[in-house]
Amino acid sequence: MKIDADTFLGAIQALGDLLEEAGAEPQHLVVAGGSALLAQGLISRTTRDVDILAIVDPKDELQDPRPLSESLKLAAAQVAAELQLDPDWLNTGPADQVSAGLPEGFFSRLTKKEFGPVLTIYLPARFDLIHLKLFAVVDQGQGRHSHDLKILAPTDEELLAASRWVLTQDASEVFPGLVHNTLKALGYGHLVARL
Repeated sequence: MKIDADTFLGAIQALGDLLEEAGAEPQHLVVAGGSALLAQGLISRTTRDVDILAIVDPKDELQDPRPLSESLKLAAAQVAAELQLDPDWLNTGPADQVSAGLPEGFFSRLTKKEFGPVLTIYLPARFDLIHLKLFAVVDQGQGRHSHDLKILAPTDEELLAASRWVLTQDASEVFPGLVHNTLKALGYGHLVARL
């Protein structure tokens, strides 16, 4: 079953309820990708999963979420069965980004949403989602990421900031050319000279 905005909210609320019933430790999860866009009403398309980018530790620092806690895995499996979601609907696909580096000020721009006393979800700001989506387009090519980026309708300055950050994500000699070509393909070729 594909996840739309209502399904996302229902699944996360069910997850919070199950964690509370199980007496689980509090979970503080940073959600990225299409589900973060859906949760904030920025897109209307469906997505297959909920990407956990990071956890927020007691010191308000972002940490790699892997491995997910056993209580979270068990609750996620139960939600998957009840709502007929993909067994891997809650995953840590983008977790490498924490060690690779996030846009400066990322944490300060997160929006916090509580789903009961045990589950807190943090959603990246539109500005940061533009950064992450541009990197996804450069890394994975045209498709849903470029579609999402167009819907986010970044200004030249936002896309310039995102491009400068994306350039820090790969030290290979060919990477700047990939970023430049991506900007051109997206209709922002005029920004290349400003990078």
